[in-house]
This record gives sequence, structure tokens and C-alpha cells, in this order.
Amino acid sequence: MPPTLASLVHHSALKLTVRAGEDRLDVPVKWAHVSELADPVPYMEGGELLLITALKLDAEDPQAMRRYVRRLAGAGVVGLGFAVGVNYEEIPEALVAAAEEEGLPLLEVPRRTPFLAISKAVSAAIAADQYRAVTAGFAAQRELTRQALNAGPEGLLGALAAQIDGWAALYDASGAVVAAAPEWAGRRAARLTAEVERLRERPAPASSVVGGPENEDRVELHSLGTGKRPRDALAVGTAAALGTAERYALHSAIALLTLTTERSRSLHAAEERIGAAVLRMLLAGEPDHARAVAGDLYGGLLDAPFRMVVAESVSGGDPLGALAETVEAAAARSGEAVLVVPEGERLVVLVADGGAAASACTGYASALESARAGSEQGAAEEDDLVVGLSAPAGPIAAAAAYKQAEQALSVARRRGRVLVGHDQLAAGSVLPLLADDAVKAFADGLLRPLYEHDATGRGDLVASLRAWLSRHGQWDAAAADLGVHRHTLRYRMRRVEEILGRSLDDPDVRMELWLALKTTSTE
Repeated sequence: MPPTLASLVHHSALKLTVRAGEDRLDVPVKWAHVSELADPVPYMEGGELLLITALKLDAEDPQAMRRYVRRLAGAGVVGLGFAVGVNYEEIPEALVAAAEEEGLPLLEVPRRTPFLAISKAVSAAIAADQYRAVTAGFAAQRELTRQALNAGPEGLLGALAAQIDGWAALYDASGAVVAAAPEWAGRRAARLTAEVERLRERPAPASSVVGGPENEDRVELHSLGTGKRPRDALAVGTAAALGTAERYALHSAIALLTLTTERSRSLHAAEERIGAAVLRMLLAGEPDHARAVAGDLYGGLLDAPFRMVVAESVSGGDPLGALAETVEAAAARSGEAVLVVPEGERLVVLVADGGAAASACTGYASALESARAGSEQGAAEEDDLVVGLSAPAGPIAAAAAYKQAEQALSVARRRGRVLVGHDQLAAGSVLPLLADDAVKAFADGLLRPLYEHDATGRGDLVASLRAWLSRHGQWDAAAADLGVHRHTLRYRMRRVEEILGRSLDDPDVRMELWLALKTTSTE
């Protein structure tokens, strides 16, 4: 505990007597300061015990003493020590009354007690308190280190909560709570996800203080990690601001958690190289070699159906990094294996089919899609992301899965979507694919002579061709749809063949004409 006025009064060597403010002696004293100025307030920081002999004060003037004491109290002075037997044989009643009125503790200092003795007592008590705090901090550091080595982050959080007499929680890269102590703190920590997300937007190291609603605790948030994007975050909640010893414990926990949760750059780079080698072997049709290289690192992933993800960033920002963090965090929480391989402007990911990492990938894409739809056009360009997802596959079919993901990626890019799965292409219609500019150009070129003919008013060849093709060449049915005689329709189809220079008996010609008509009808 820091020194207080009460501890100074009880100091046997100082012989101080309380003359006013007996009920306010438990306030901490930050320093003892001597000043005979008529107005020492400009030189005060607050928390001082001011020592005076009243050399330049009319201590017997009630009005002057009220103004003097009021100024001291307003500046945060916690007590006034008055030396008797120097200028005044006893403390003037005007000063005593002003101190009582303002509630400022007034201490009588006997002549035989020099101000230097009081200053030394305050300094010694502050030094002792700091030593206790440092000693307690080292002890807390040892305990936190022991828990981190023996019980991991969960044990460390438990020790930290005990040290600060509060609670502690650890968040992963996605902002989810992965551990909390005591156990009930998980619910409190979960309500701070939005604050954690805001913290992660700032470069590491970053911290913030969240003042909870009335009757709720004070929470400090700290980012963990040394990179551009902090990977994890730590929250601690206490009833009041942390003291020196508690602050030592918190800083030790931050350092230990950073070491525990942040892999070294060299290790991460080595894992990426192994992952790239495994991917190359899979795509080369060498699953056995891929398993041998993967070992325990990715082995479990290659023993079950997986999906291949190919992602691209179509502009600036770091959406690929954010996607990788989201997928890796989800895999870590569920104990799944995941393979993440950066390929220049692309990111290739292997995730277990139906697993948490796959769900996190699609969930991230859906959230980005919703945000893009809710913003003005172009507002989300900085973080645009395009993702292609393959159908479930095994190691033998890895190359086919990669091609599927690339095809889905191409469709997603063309449609302006964030994510398209290959399953959607197989289950959907071919008609959306006709929106491609090259297909439209082909259709326009093929049908232009017919449109130019119809524009002269000499017939309706385009509508007649569409009706005839839709009726699979049945003359009566198509003529009935058009409201003309079948001989009229036969004449029009001969004109179509003459103008286009193609035979409608050729099934390939009929197919091309039908697709061209469908393309122009979708514009």
C-alpha cells in the first residue's frame, strides 16, 4: 500500500497531530512538498501533502485562509502540514476553521520534527510500496510462466484472474472466445466481440479500456502478436483500475500469451513450404508421396474427403490474409487439419468436407457478400474477394478438384459473386453462362442478318425461327403458335436457310441458333 496520512500520523518518530479532517486520513500521499508561496497551486499535481510555516500567509485572517484552503483542495492537495513554533506558536484558529469547513486534513508538525523527516518518511514508504509491487510482479510472472508451461493458455488465464482479482479471456483471430477464467467470464467476454474487432483493426500492439455500464466491471483489451494484423486478443475485467503489481502480472501474461499463441515467422514459413510441397504432389497425382511429406501436420486432412478452395483478391486490401486467418482459427478451435498455401495473388486452401473450416470459409464469404450488397456500388472494392469451391474429393482426384475450384472461381468473377461452389454449377442452369461477352458477340453476329431482314418489314423470321425451334421442328404446332399457315412457316424457314447459308437439318446449327436466341432474349 502507498503511504497515507494515517500512516504518517501513526509514524512514531514524526509526532504529528491531527487538527482537522480526521475522517479523511486514509487517502494516499503521492509526495510531500514544502512551499511558502501564497499560492502554490500552479506547482501542484495533486495527491501532495503540503508542508508550510506560513511565512508569507496571514494565517489569522479567516477570509484569506478560506480562499487559501479552497484553492489547495481544488488542486487535489490531500493534506496540509503546519509547523508550529516557527512563525506561530500554534495553528491559528482561522486556518483550523477553514480546513474543517473544506474537509482538508490539517496536521500539526512539532518544532522538533523537520520537514525533511516527513519527506523522507513519505519517500521511504513509496519506495517500499514500489519494491513490494515489483516483488509481487516477479512472483506473479513466475507463477504465470509455470502455468503457461504446464497448463497452457487456460492455466495462464486462471493464474492471471487470481492475480488481478478479476477475470480474463482469450480471443482468437476471428474474435471468438477460446478460453476464459473463471468459467462464468466466458459469457461476459462474449459480449465484447465488437470491441475486439475494432481493436484488431489497429496495428499491433494496441489496447483499449471499455467502461462497462453501471454495476459492471472495468475491462482492458490488449492485442496479441507482433505482425501488421494482431492474431489474438486478451481481455481482463476488474472492479477498479489495476495497481502496480496487477499491471506487472498483466504485462507478463501478454508477453507469455504472445509467445504461446504466436508462431515464429520461420516456423510459419516452414509450414507454408511443406504445405506448398504437399499441394504440388497432390496436383501431380502423387497422393502417397504427399501423405509421406505431410506426416502428422496435414495427414488427417488427406484421409477423408476434402474441398479445394481457390481465392483471389481482385483489388487492394488484404482479404486473402483475413480469409486465411478465419479458416485457420476455425480449424484450430475444432481440432481440424487445414492446408493453406499462398500462390502469389491467389490463396489455395484444403479444408475437410463438412468441417468447421469449410463452414468458416463460406460464412466469411456470405458476410462479405451481404456487406457488399448493403453498401453503395464500389464501396467495398478495397476488400473485394472472389472464391471458387470444388466438390468433395479425395487425394487421387486433387487435380480435378483444383480445376473445379478454378472453374467456380471464373464463374464467381463473371457473376460478381464472392463465392461460387462447383456443386452450384452442376445443379444450376447453363443459361447464366450465356451472359459472357464472347457468347453475346457470337449470337449478335449469327442473328444479325435475320434482324436486318425483319427490319425491312418483309417478314418475321426471328420470331418464326424461335417458335419452330421451341416446337422441335413441328410445323403445325409452331404455325399455330405464330397464327400463320404452315406453308407460310415453311417459306420463312427456307428464307432463314438462304440468308444464313446454313441448313436447319443440321442439329449443330439448330443448337447454335437456339443458344443465340436464348442469349439475345436474356439481354
